[in-house]
Amino acid sequence: MIKEALFWEKLDGKRGQCHLCAHECRIPESSFGICGVRQNIQGVLYTMIYAQVIAANIDPIEKKPLYHFLPGSRSYSIATIGCNFKCGFCQNWQISQASIKKDSDIIAGHQVMPEQVVEDAKKNSCLSISYTYTEPTIFFEYAYDTARLARKAGLYNVFVTNGYMTRRALDTIKPYLDAANVDLKSFRDDSYKRTCKGRLQPVLDTIAAMKELGIWLEVTTLVVSGENDSDEELTEIAEFVARIDNNIPWHISRFHPDYEFHDRMATPMETMKRAREIGRKAGLRYIYLGNVPEGTNTNCYQCQELIVDRRYMGLNKLTLENGRCPVCGAKINGVWS
Repeated sequence: MIKEALFWEKLDGKRGQCHLCAHECRIPESSFGICGVRQNIQGVLYTMIYAQVIAANIDPIEKKPLYHFLPGSRSYSIATIGCNFKCGFCQNWQISQASIKKDSDIIAGHQVMPEQVVEDAKKNSCLSISYTYTEPTIFFEYAYDTARLARKAGLYNVFVTNGYMTRRALDTIKPYLDAANVDLKSFRDDSYKRTCKGRLQPVLDTIAAMKELGIWLEVTTLVVSGENDSDEELTEIAEFVARIDNNIPWHISRFHPDYEFHDRMATPMETMKRAREIGRKAGLRYIYLGNVPEGTNTNCYQCQELIVDRRYMGLNKLTLENGRCPVCGAKINGVWS
């Protein structure tokens, strides 16, 4: 479905400039932005994938991953094709790297209007809707319309995002956005440029802005051997997150060979554990390991009481009361109910 885009302005010669993500593409008539799904048609910018769902699933909220946001609940998860990054290590590349631009005859999913998404979420006893799998920024109009209806229906809204959005877009979705997990892929601008075809600073700005706006925030770093696994870079990532707020959960995710990075080995467990220790030294209170069979429980940072047990098939045993540790009374930051 085609719909006129938000956040753009007319330029001379039927060009249009998109102000949705930090690329802020200047798009000639008949051309697409970097995302491959926003097109200039006769001087007007359109989203070409509105309500075109390529993936819809009922997920545990921990899969986002969000560990301090309604643990044990289910989230109705949707995506369209496309992304504004071109990460060579993408693990959802089959749908994120598909685009109307390069695949003009692509089957871009099936039409599911926002009202139906909300109905499906409620029918399946989900507490939230997650805009995930690909980059929600590039299907912003659809996510925004759905999120407003979800809020009216008493549902929460979650972005799983690369953080490469403009402040204008973030301010617009903020009244309806309850939580986000932001990928902080590296702490090197040249790495972002080389591997993702983006820049570092807009991602850092989004993380800081989400915290400032009161959106519940967790951060994920996919650790890739030879890319971002040095002690120096992991320390810089952990210290940045801690400066924003040392209560932000940091998810250290294990890479496995995929897409254009088939020549890289899976991240060694020694590296994962080293990254966790680096995070602790930086002062982060909640550090989790992803894509490995350990390091997923939530413990009180003060007395180490087990707060949420995630070891057994995703089963959660919540012992948190009123946002505080039941043993020592320390405040455990999060959204627990």
